[in-house]
Amino acid sequence: MSRITVHDVAEAGVVGAGGAGFPTHVKLAAQADTVLVNAAECEPLLHKDKEVLRAHGDGVIEGLAIAMRLVGAKRGVIGIKEKYGDVIKLLRPRLSAGIEIAPLRDAYPAGDEFILVYDVLGRVIPPGKIPLAVGAVVMNVETALNVAQADRRPVTDKYLSVAGAVAEPATLRVPVGITLAECVAAAGGATVPDANYIVGGVMMGRLETNHDALVDKTTGGVIVLPDEHVVVRRYRQDWPRIVRVGRSACDQCSFCTELCPRWLLGHPIEPHRAMRSLEFNLVGEANVIGTAFCCECNLCTMMSCPEDLDPKNVCAQNKRRLLAEKKRYENPPFDPRRPELHMANRKTPTARLMQKLGLRQFRNVGPLRDEVLRTAKVGIRLKQHIGAPCEASVRVGDRVAKGQVVGRPAVADGKPALGAAVHASIDGTVTAIDNGVVWIG
Repeated sequence: MSRITVHDVAEAGVVGAGGAGFPTHVKLAAQADTVLVNAAECEPLLHKDKEVLRAHGDGVIEGLAIAMRLVGAKRGVIGIKEKYGDVIKLLRPRLSAGIEIAPLRDAYPAGDEFILVYDVLGRVIPPGKIPLAVGAVVMNVETALNVAQADRRPVTDKYLSVAGAVAEPATLRVPVGITLAECVAAAGGATVPDANYIVGGVMMGRLETNHDALVDKTTGGVIVLPDEHVVVRRYRQDWPRIVRVGRSACDQCSFCTELCPRWLLGHPIEPHRAMRSLEFNLVGEANVIGTAFCCECNLCTMMSCPEDLDPKNVCAQNKRRLLAEKKRYENPPFDPRRPELHMANRKTPTARLMQKLGLRQFRNVGPLRDEVLRTAKVGIRLKQHIGAPCEASVRVGDRVAKGQVVGRPAVADGKPALGAAVHASIDGTVTAIDNGVVWIG
């Protein structure tokens, strides 16, 4: 096995490839008994994780084995939906000692790491904690592949799905810093004149109005949808409208709570009670402070609420209020019996979710194109991770090669800030360093 070190992983700029971009070298400096590879990919229409596993399964398994060695884990698990039987069949003969596959139900949000840890290990992560609190480290499929390559290739390319209203839905391999519009064009272009880009997935993504926005290390997908689509209308709602409609229409049915994945895990979050904060100043009450543990999976808004209200954004706003007021739930309680009683029969099938969101009209495929998409210009963001932005290590006019470091975390008192290095994704010249972006062309 490769003797890749935590330092190698840091130098390669490896971060979580789907989510907030937590620097992977920090995770791998800890100690745990189990490492999980999250291949659940529960966002509708996204396919890049299973496609990467199909094409680069050996690399993902190697990255998992390296992570296990670094954290001292004896067990490694790849959690993947059971419906991908062909991928599971392909992987099983290649598994090394201590590594297994855990088939998962086709439900949302199976990819939430709290749900994954419970489904695979039967352990409940306490509210406000991370998987390490129960002896686990969780990493994305693409992250594991990047770990396996850390001593020979830094993170310069990104896998992402382009789906929805496009001519040729696909999983693309693109240079970090390419534009979203170039990715959509590579998928045959939009098939609707009023194309809207949902970046990251229809449930937990964002509506991106700038089609020339840049792909970074965390971009997992671009879903193209027309103006009138229900998901686009949802993302266009502003806070005043959410408040006005929520105040007038919420009948406290509690469906949002009954299907909330974190409530089902026993956490002290009750979205229907958080909805009351639209009418009353309840932010100091325990049941509203519990919204600090909302994972923002959006299931309550997109699926559960019979009135088409927006509990997710109410919870998110309460989280921001609590943070601003420095209020937190000290020693939050959780009910470890709740998942045993309710979790199994309250999972939301992905097929039903897609039907509810009007996504069945689109081709649900994403074949991999493994050749890196060509581009003449990239913008390398200096902040592609949780933590502090990198400081540019190049100047305008410098000639750079693909893989060369162009930004590093700042160092204070001899210690680097939380972050990960960023690298040039093409050969070229630094044409500008502006607004936290290193432009190479």
